[in-house]
Amino acid sequence: MELTIERWMKLTVHTVKPLDSVAHARALLEEHRINQLPVVQNGKLVGIVTDRDLRDAGRAVEIAASAASGHATKVDPERIAVESVMTSNVMTLKPTDTIEQAAELMRRERFGAIPIVEKGTLRGILTRSDLLAVLLAMSRRMRQEGGVT
Repeated sequence: MELTIERWMKLTVHTVKPLDSVAHARALLEEHRINQLPVVQNGKLVGIVTDRDLRDAGRAVEIAASAASGHATKVDPERIAVESVMTSNVMTLKPTDTIEQAAELMRRERFGAIPIVEKGTLRGILTRSDLLAVLLAMSRRMRQEGGVT
């Protein structure tokens, strides 16, 4: 069984652009039942935004705006850009890296997904669910080979 990331990663990756609204990104997460969105500009990965980033975005921007203006300010999620809440220093792996490397990184950093990049271009994404699929496949294979009962 080949245990490189390219065999297990999702090739269809839902993404947003830096200037897309937080509201749009939240709608994508809900529609596709996912927790992370790579942020891409001109085909290049420039960040990642998570469900938590988006959930907390409105309140964080309101607090900053209120502090700056000296009075309570309500912020519309349609007017908050993804780039203002994304993580821009994104850890990535390559398609040829191993599932073991991915699992170690995801466990250590407590990531739910890792963008897979090759020559600066987003090629896919590997999620916790993908790692569970690897575990299930390995378990089934061992059972078929008589290694596990």
